[in-house]
Amino acid sequence: MNSVASDPALIGVDWGTSSLRAFLIGASGEVIDGVTSPEGIMQVSGQSFEAILDRLIGPWVAQTNLPILASGMITSRNGWIETPYAEMPLGACGLAGALVPHEIANGALVHFVTGASIEHKGGPDVMRGEETQIIGASAQGLKDGMFVMPGTHSKWVQVAEGQIVDFSTYMTGEIFAALKEHTILGTLMEADGFNEEAFEMGARAGLDGRTNLLNNLFHVRTLPLMGKIPKVATADYMSGLLIGTEVAAATQDAEDIGPITVVGRNDLSDRYETALGMAGFNSRRAPDDIVAQGHFLIARAAGLLG
Repeated sequence: MNSVASDPALIGVDWGTSSLRAFLIGASGEVIDGVTSPEGIMQVSGQSFEAILDRLIGPWVAQTNLPILASGMITSRNGWIETPYAEMPLGACGLAGALVPHEIANGALVHFVTGASIEHKGGPDVMRGEETQIIGASAQGLKDGMFVMPGTHSKWVQVAEGQIVDFSTYMTGEIFAALKEHTILGTLMEADGFNEEAFEMGARAGLDGRTNLLNNLFHVRTLPLMGKIPKVATADYMSGLLIGTEVAAATQDAEDIGPITVVGRNDLSDRYETALGMAGFNSRRAPDDIVAQGHFLIARAAGLLG
């Protein structure tokens, strides 16, 4: 929250798969107030999306007549309102022109921010939510280079002059969870605190192995089996191996990458910054409130702020 803030101008909602964040945003783009909930789109059970939204932001709506912008997986096929994908290049104006309005029971309009798509040689790629964060980062002067966005499905987004021009998705987080929970690799893993040495060992193997991931993954089993690493370090070794492999693949055309900005929660960002550093790349960390900044810039470009 901001102790010195302008009048409220906008309500922004970042609604993802596993959580929801809502922001009361001031006329200068600052966050005045905020609320979070674990009610992501996959956790909604027996309730409507509208009922959840009204419970969380109803007091703001009742006191003000503000525009509402919603972004993230809430606009997916499994969400509330499915929106079409916008094509590259894409900036605040393009997203503003593609907003999908929806009137809710209290008469307020929710403007849904669409996702983005691109066609690569191997097939199409899509994202929802990250585009709003990228637009918000431009308000912090982060308008060029590569944005690394760790998560269940990590995104590497190329940005030029505040426009998204290319991106690729890596299923690193989901693969880690699936291997840990549903394969023989997980049977040797024991919970403990973060083991940096094991993570770096795995990251080094991933960076060096490049296309040898399937063989390297078997070492997650054999290294603790042969006493090369302790069982409590196995998960961190595998994490490093997967992240290192991702970094190696995503940076293979290093001369075109530009400055690297990491966007995400601190624990994951720390790991990616470590792997990037091991690969010889410097990186910077984006501030926490860039999604609210993105809502503000898109709303302003759409003429919703008066």
